[in-house]
Amino acid sequence: MVFLSNAISASRLSDSEQTDVQKGFSSTIYGTRWSIEPIPRFELPKDEMPANVAYRFIKDELALDGNPLLNLASFVTTYMEDEAEKLMAENLSKNFIDYEEYPVSAELQNRCVNIIARLFNAPLDKPEAEAMGVSTVGSSEAIMLAVLAMKKRWQGKRRAEGKSTENPNLIMGANVQVCWEKACRYLEVDERYVYCTEKMFVLTPEKAVELVDENTIGICAILGSTYTGHYEDVKTLNDLLVEKNEANNLDVPIHVDAASGGFVAPFVCPDLEWDFRLPLVRSINVSGHKYGLCYAGIGWAIWRSAEYLPKELIFNINYLGSDQASFTLNFSKSAAHVIAQYYVLIRLGRKGFTSIMHNITNTADHLIERLEKTGRFEILSERGGRGLPLVAFRLKKEYHYNEFDIANRLREHGWIVPAYTMAPHAEHIKLIRVVVREDFTLHRCDDFIRDLLNTLSLLDKLDAKSIAVKRTAGQRWTLLKNVTLAFKGHKDASFKQNSIC
Repeated sequence: MVFLSNAISASRLSDSEQTDVQKGFSSTIYGTRWSIEPIPRFELPKDEMPANVAYRFIKDELALDGNPLLNLASFVTTYMEDEAEKLMAENLSKNFIDYEEYPVSAELQNRCVNIIARLFNAPLDKPEAEAMGVSTVGSSEAIMLAVLAMKKRWQGKRRAEGKSTENPNLIMGANVQVCWEKACRYLEVDERYVYCTEKMFVLTPEKAVELVDENTIGICAILGSTYTGHYEDVKTLNDLLVEKNEANNLDVPIHVDAASGGFVAPFVCPDLEWDFRLPLVRSINVSGHKYGLCYAGIGWAIWRSAEYLPKELIFNINYLGSDQASFTLNFSKSAAHVIAQYYVLIRLGRKGFTSIMHNITNTADHLIERLEKTGRFEILSERGGRGLPLVAFRLKKEYHYNEFDIANRLREHGWIVPAYTMAPHAEHIKLIRVVVREDFTLHRCDDFIRDLLNTLSLLDKLDAKSIAVKRTAGQRWTLLKNVTLAFKGHKDASFKQNSIC
């Protein structure tokens, strides 16, 4: 028997019998009411949103970001193994500073400090002069801490001698990363620069030592300039400074900014003397999230011994359940990044790091060879492992397009490549930089060369007016994205008008 059914009229339907579509629900995200409503941008929304809808909409927006794997501008790690990512995900909720609650996480930091201090040849023959170190959110924080330690130590010595503590100064190359300028400005230290020239893009040791006086709290030497990848000559700087200190009864130290080179040089050029093997190198910073092969943000500050870390900067606290000695600008942070760093150190070991760093150095050299074969570019960076595994280059002659136009056109292929001008006193030099990271394989390098050649071919065919229009459009888009109205148009009082990282 088959029953006869009737279609119920709308007036007989109760609210509970309305369809999901009538209620605003749908089995597909793009069929919901949220897909035709603006996503909240400035105010907290009144109603909730399903988790899958919020996730999808945010993911859709993030799709407009560049692809990290094609980002040749950044030193920051874009690849970690699945096991490392799993460890990080499992430990994201741990607050690293809760030593009592998470003692093993704290122990892993101690192990990292020991491994890195030994990698940098810290003298460990005397128990009373053991190296000290701390994890940070990156090299910027580590540099702030190092500058603060240098300033406080200088002030302590000056007070003990009954001398003025006014007008401390710090000497560095004009090619420093902007965090050094921030450190000096925030901590009220005068900046003294060794400027770049047409032939010298980094600090000249002789000129740096000439600037030293009784108010100098230290000299910064960079192991891997962000502009061209060059290693500054720390050994010569140390030897000249030893003479200057002895002749003038000074005790000016050296801090090495090894943000990028600290995890490269020990494996590619182990005989290069830049670290604690030199007596005046008192502190070193390094970024774990660069060639330390961890995701951002993790960095390290290492001091030669406790002698160079003034006690008044150390806070001993116990309100979290155990006695803790703290020297940091941050407090609460996830333990995940420290754990990830320890994973990388024990996973790779010296052999693994050596293999990776030699591979990316060879890839950088391969890129240099391919660029030189075009006959169009001058290479400004080192090769053969004598500097960072990056390639900085510029056009050999004047064209109706420049390095910025090349970088803009490469973006159409998905590549993110920085074009910029050199550090102060050499600003007339325009250049392009490609950072070779672990995941920039030889195959991907050849893909980049292919797209670069296609870009050059296209620019050759375009007239100057068309290129100028494209350049202006790009600048207009940049201005439209500037929403910090309070500082729009503000000119930095410092000399540097651009800064790359």
